Amino acid sequence: MGAGDALVGGAQRPFARPRDAVEILLVRHGTSARGDEPGSRQLRDGASDPPLNDGGHAQAERLAPRLAAIGASRVFVSSLRRTAQTAEPLLRRTGDTATVVDDLREVYLGVLDGEKFEVERAAGSPVVEDVFRHQRWDVIPEAESAESFSTRVRRGLDAVADATPHGAASIAFVHAAVIAELLAQITGSRALAFIGVENASISTVIRSGSGHWMLRSFNDTAHLSA
Repeated sequence: MGAGDALVGGAQRPFARPRDAVEILLVRHGTSARGDEPGSRQLRDGASDPPLNDGGHAQAERLAPRLAAIGASRVFVSSLRRTAQTAEPLLRRTGDTATVVDDLREVYLGVLDGEKFEVERAAGSPVVEDVFRHQRWDVIPEAESAESFSTRVRRGLDAVADATPHGAASIAFVHAAVIAELLAQITGSRALAFIGVENASISTVIRSGSGHWMLRSFNDTAHLSA
């Protein structure tokens, strides 16, 4: 049984967050502009920084009521616009503001950054095959090193958890590779085991009072089909 579980009358009691723990909801941004959609080729500091497309904005609107019901203590976004735009409908509902955590920005994929990676993946590129064979993004020329990425996103998650009061929850709007890396660290899995995280999905992690991390849920998209 996990923390907070107990057997009551032969049945397992529903999970309850321990009073000294913090809960972090890792929300992947909505679908961003691709191909010839407006803004798809925009950059920030040399990295791909497209806005949400119409579908992504719709996903953000469906996320908002579910996230608002949580009563989160804090809201965080990365320094890339698609996370801030995904958070906007929630912030309009709650009147809160979001704190930018640059360490939680997406992995930089060098010569394949942005939509180039998916184009090459669809074409069966040997470089992309090497990414999954070696479980490392930095087999791509000029990509961010695995060590740098691992260190900075963990630092970002710790910063979010440290800013969250004990017994409370915070929401962090982030990116697919960021979620995959953090969950791999927390669970001890293969580096890219969680890379299938979907747009506008929610994954939940908990840090106990002793500092131990656990994965509570992954890739929850119930709000998109409700």
